[in-house]
Amino acid sequence: MTFSTGAHGITTGYTPTEEDLRSLGSWFARYDERADAGEAEGMVDMGMFPMNLVSDDSAGNGVAAQWSREQYLRMLTHQVPEEGTDLTTESVRTPVFLSPQLAVVFTEATMTVNGETMKMHYADVLVKSDGDWAYQTMVQGGWGDAMKG
Repeated sequence: MTFSTGAHGITTGYTPTEEDLRSLGSWFARYDERADAGEAEGMVDMGMFPMNLVSDDSAGNGVAAQWSREQYLRMLTHQVPEEGTDLTTESVRTPVFLSPQLAVVFTEATMTVNGETMKMHYADVLVKSDGDWAYQTMVQGGWGDAMKG
């Protein structure tokens, strides 16, 4: 995982400290370890619920939903590769801090599963509460049909 230093000139009035960047980077390192290991339960534990999900569907419509921990775990369990899957992920993340406790993180990721490579772009809203980050809103195209089912 790599952190990009800027989000294309976006200014929010808050400049993150080195500690802000370190703590968010550390959080993503833990999340990526769990994702690479296929630990859906551990990944879900890093979220703040109810969680907002925003996407679009195959009909070209925007879709938004608010899911419970149980709904999200059910969906994630079907998406996380099984143990023993050859998986590598490379991510470049660009955090935009709105305050010391709120960050929007834009991610460009390349995932290779059993030799098949795909590129993804998505954004997450992370919230810091009681000193720890949690993802609260996930935004990615192409998941709207699954969100309805």
